[in-house]
Amino acid sequence: MHILLSDAGKKFNREWIFRGVDFSFEPGKAYAITGPNGSGKSTLLQAIAGSMNLSKGNIQWLNNGISINTEKVYNYISLAAPYLELIEEMTAKEFLHFHASFKPLLPALTIDTILQLIGLEKAADKQIRFYSSGMKQRVKLAQALFSDMPLLLLDEPCTNLDSAGYQLYHELISTYCKNKTIIVSSNDAQEIGFCTERILITNYK
Repeated sequence: MHILLSDAGKKFNREWIFRGVDFSFEPGKAYAITGPNGSGKSTLLQAIAGSMNLSKGNIQWLNNGISINTEKVYNYISLAAPYLELIEEMTAKEFLHFHASFKPLLPALTIDTILQLIGLEKAADKQIRFYSSGMKQRVKLAQALFSDMPLLLLDEPCTNLDSAGYQLYHELISTYCKNKTIIVSSNDAQEIGFCTERILITNYK
C-alpha cells in the first residue's frame, strides 16, 4: 500500500501533536516512527490507520494505484497495539478463528499452524484471560502479522515479550511480511532494527 501525507497535522485543544508532515510511505518498505514518550508517535500511527482525523492537511491511501476512502481503510490494515484488547473469554484458537472471519489470513496457513509458529499450541484451548502478558502479546502479534493485508501497523509490538519473543517477532516479520508496507511506532532499537527508514516525530512540532 502507498500512503501519502501532505502538510498533515493533528492538535488537541491548542497544542499541536505534529504538523507539516509531508511523507510518502512506499509499498513493501518498512518504516519506524520514533520520538520521546508522549511525543505523538501513536497519534500519527492512528491517523495513518484512518481511525483519527487530521486537524489540517491530507492523507491518501492507494492500493495497487486505486484510491481508498477513509471509511474503507480498515479493510486493508492489520494492527497490533497496547491499547487494543483481546477477547479474553475466548481461547486463542477461538479468537483467531473469529478474527479470520473479517480479516483473512495469509494463504496456506491454518489456525493450528499459526499457534505452533507462535509457540502457543499447548495453550490453544485455554481462555486468553489465563495467559501471561507475554502470551497475550504473541496472540496480538499473530492476528496482525498473519492477516492478509497490505498495510501492517505496529505500536510497541514487543511489549511484554522476552528475548525469545523478540527473536520470534523478527523471524515472523522476515518470513511472512515481506511484501507489506510496515510502519512501526517505537523507540526500541530491537523492535525497529529491520526498518529501512525513520521518521522522528519531534521534527514535526
